[in-house]
Amino acid sequence: MNMFRAVFGVLVLSAGSFAPPQPNATGHKSCCGEITAAGRRLTATLDAMKVESLWLAHEHVNWETGEADRGGEYRGPDRHTHCSAFAAAVAKRMDVYLLRPPEHGQQLLANAQAVWLGTEQARRQGWQEISGAERAQTAANRGHFVLVVYANPDSHAPGHIAIVRPSEKSAAALERHGPQIIQAGTHNHTSTTVRIGFSSHPEAWPAGVRYYVHELR
Repeated sequence: MNMFRAVFGVLVLSAGSFAPPQPNATGHKSCCGEITAAGRRLTATLDAMKVESLWLAHEHVNWETGEADRGGEYRGPDRHTHCSAFAAAVAKRMDVYLLRPPEHGQQLLANAQAVWLGTEQARRQGWQEISGAERAQTAANRGHFVLVVYANPDSHAPGHIAIVRPSEKSAAALERHGPQIIQAGTHNHTSTTVRIGFSSHPEAWPAGVRYYVHELR
């Protein structure tokens, strides 16, 4: 009997070592790998920015803190939306340079950032362009700082910029809606998708956006 139990235990152990991997917490296989420890730190940093209560549209804000700084009666420039100010503030929080005030004003800053990210100056600052939604989501899951940008063909009209946040979404969800993002804009979202976040720019998703990554220390 003891010999039977020993042999049975070995068989169970062997079978377990060949068992298929279990689905992650979302109940499906992630399109872009598991969220690493660095990815979890990135998530915590992004969530701590409280974007749904700061960098609000139709208020003039301090670009770095997102707090309204001209009062509710202000009707001057730089009060429409603040996607680019938010991206710049997060970058500064992470000790990464992204084009920002005072080098460029808040007006049409997203277009300027989209252009700047493709320059040699940006590459010297550690930015690299990456191709495709899957690579962008994978990089964010690994804890890298990833931006998705759209430069408006009309240089007098605003573009858009957002930050890719870690997500273990499925391949089908990625293909349909794009990477998960955090953004300021007409509507601020702690977590939404590229398809939704860039919906004010019909030419952006899927072919009009570009992705850039900066590794974090």
